[in-house]
Amino acid sequence: MMNASLDLNAVRDYLLGLQTRITDTLGALDGTSFTTDAWEKLPSDPLRGNGRSQIIEDGAIFERGGVGFSHVKGDRLPPSATAARPELAGRGFEALGVSLVLHPVNPYCPTVHMNVRVFVAVHPTEAPVFWFGGGMDLTPYYGFEDDARHFHTVCRDALDPFGMDLYPRFKTWCDEYFFLKHRNEPRGIGGIFYDDFNALGFEQGFAMMRSVGDAFLSAYQPIVERRHAHPYGERERAFQCYRRGRYVEFNLVFDRGTLFGLQSGGRTESILMSMPPVAHWRYDWKPEPASEEQRLYTDFLVPRAWV
Repeated sequence: MMNASLDLNAVRDYLLGLQTRITDTLGALDGTSFTTDAWEKLPSDPLRGNGRSQIIEDGAIFERGGVGFSHVKGDRLPPSATAARPELAGRGFEALGVSLVLHPVNPYCPTVHMNVRVFVAVHPTEAPVFWFGGGMDLTPYYGFEDDARHFHTVCRDALDPFGMDLYPRFKTWCDEYFFLKHRNEPRGIGGIFYDDFNALGFEQGFAMMRSVGDAFLSAYQPIVERRHAHPYGERERAFQCYRRGRYVEFNLVFDRGTLFGLQSGGRTESILMSMPPVAHWRYDWKPEPASEEQRLYTDFLVPRAWV
């Protein structure tokens, strides 16, 4: 039986409201409304529940973006969810979250990812075990130090009320998590990431989730407003598509959320809405020395103390 103190109805209401705020704000900025695809799993499906995927494609600012809410239940946690908690193998679960990825048209405008979620592992005769996860990270194609400092400052400020040690911990966790081991390079400039986190208890953990979720627009919207009209040409577009290939590689090889969704029988269209619409791969390509493309690698795709 679910512990009454774990108020998942309040979590659901918050997440649905967060999704609406984000899509309303960014849709107004783009001038293109997000389309809404509400879905519900069949009773016979291994994963039960429902959700709402909101998509923007071919917009003035966003080439593709997805902001998804899901609330699902299953009889057995998949391997990706028990890798760090093997003692929970075999338990049922309930999971709620909002996850988004936005791929702008302009190469000078960075891709962004944000996710906030809560998991509850359930057992018929034992107390439920909960944990929170989430964070946000920025993936620029052309680096701007003021954008990076702004993004990280907002992340830090969202966490500081819950412990001054959290931003440094979660920043390092983000740098380590969003790292393509087979390429030996980061996906972007990071931000914050946390998972399997219940050190604050449920109420404070939920408050921290809200703080992170509420900070997203403050972290990303000013960057979009600064960069979306920056002039660019075929060279910049080609580099953007090349770097998007790295994004695809990470999501399909390493990302725990993608693996959880696919392993648990989740809704494929909603899981893969994070993929960019256009991505390129080139054999053993290297940026020209002293170019802006090389500067991304030397000055931004390295661990840095941005704040």
